[in-house]
Amino acid sequence: MAAEIVNPRSESAGGEGGTDEPFDPAFALHRGGKMAVVATVPVRDKDDLSLAYTPGVAKVCSAIAEQPELVHDYTWKSQVVAVVTDGSAVLGLGDIGPEASLPVMEGKAILFKQFGGVDAVPLALDCRDVDELVDTVARLAPSFGGINLEDISAPRCFEVERRLQERVDIPVFHDDQHGTAVVTLAALRNAAKLTGRGLGDLRAVISGAGAAGVAIARILIEAGIGDVAVCDRKGIVSADRDDLTDVKRELAGFTNKAGLSGSLESALSGADVFIGVSGGTIPEPAVATMAKDALIFAMANPTPEIHPDVAHKYAAVVATGRSDFPNQINNVLAFPGIFAGALQVRASRITEGMKLAAAEALAAVVADELSAECVIPSPFDERVAPAVTAAVAAAARRDGVARR
Repeated sequence: MAAEIVNPRSESAGGEGGTDEPFDPAFALHRGGKMAVVATVPVRDKDDLSLAYTPGVAKVCSAIAEQPELVHDYTWKSQVVAVVTDGSAVLGLGDIGPEASLPVMEGKAILFKQFGGVDAVPLALDCRDVDELVDTVARLAPSFGGINLEDISAPRCFEVERRLQERVDIPVFHDDQHGTAVVTLAALRNAAKLTGRGLGDLRAVISGAGAAGVAIARILIEAGIGDVAVCDRKGIVSADRDDLTDVKRELAGFTNKAGLSGSLESALSGADVFIGVSGGTIPEPAVATMAKDALIFAMANPTPEIHPDVAHKYAAVVATGRSDFPNQINNVLAFPGIFAGALQVRASRITEGMKLAAAEALAAVVADELSAECVIPSPFDERVAPAVTAAVAAAARRDGVARR
């Protein structure tokens, strides 16, 4: 209703979106935006107004000026996250710019609230330079309890996250990297368990050396996987290549213990696990060379790298990024609970231990219900957010980054 008051639909416009096209429910749902600011206190009369605003607010401001830590108790800071993007790598759409990215950021914000009880504010920034991005977000940071970086292209996203975390004392979390990695690890733990193996028994191949691929490789190594090879468009990321970026050179240093080189297809021969975060199509003959009881996580959207119909011919467990197939690897299983746990203890950062704890908690939700079509919970499973929140809060205390 409020959106229609300030932004009424033009009677002269054709269909939704200002065209003469037939009614489209997607445009109807998005009209006026998907979120709004709602007051948590009443302003019914002059007494309410004098408490919520002047002169009452001055007492609170003065107290915070004297004791800055009180900002967490007397403002929204300790329960709100900034969802920040530059629109350079949006949800499979690519570089569409900040304005066009805003519907996705609004969507992310309502998922924070729906699945984690965390308030979030979408911020689409009109800058691409790493220095400008870092400076802008750092200057906005006093208003927020955490920063969720979203849809920022690699390799800039790695530097933006690292430098921001060095400058601010609140959690900075690039969800395209770490949210994907946490959910992938949780599903892989359960898939390995279902097939009578541990992570240490597995050799994985990751297709994609961007933000998600690098983060998945890191967390799998941290969790103790046997080996993992990461592939980009030119093949296996290996130390003998002379065309690697700094990020990929570092990646080559802690992956690929077997010293493989060559194509992705050659890496798949005898591999136990395929993880796709790149797009493209893997030829079926290459899939057929994988080890018995393979685990295939083909997560590109909307078209998985290996279609489930093909994957099921060779794999014991198949996962995708889509909601219309079983075992959806969906970041919404991770980021709401991770931030809820971090905010609960006023963490200064999100550690590797907190990410690993989130993955373990997420896997445990369905540990007693495992099947080939259930290695990861549904996003609508009400057990997910409380389990992840509690695990992350506990891990923050163990890692010494909690402040309450």
